[in-house]
Amino acid sequence: MAAEITALELNGTWSLVPLPSGVIPIGNKWVYKIKRKSDGSIERYKARLVAKGYHQVEGLDYLDTFSPVAKLTTIRVILVLAASQLASSSARCK
Repeated sequence: MAAEITALELNGTWSLVPLPSGVIPIGNKWVYKIKRKSDGSIERYKARLVAKGYHQVEGLDYLDTFSPVAKLTTIRVILVLAASQLASSSARCK
């Protein structure tokens, strides 16, 4: 675990900032995993530090969340348009 903390510090993963008064910092925890080879033997041990984001309160710790995800219909339309352009350009070449 000490090696992981050192690597995170050397990579500049975070920067320390002053904690405003009245604010409770979000906790964190270590998640451990064993990476195995195809024969089942242990390749290496991994550890990562994760924030306990489920402790956040909407409106206090964050205002809005958004994930830009295309609808399946939009992707289908784009694929149909691309296929029709490809078909018409290959027909002109013959």
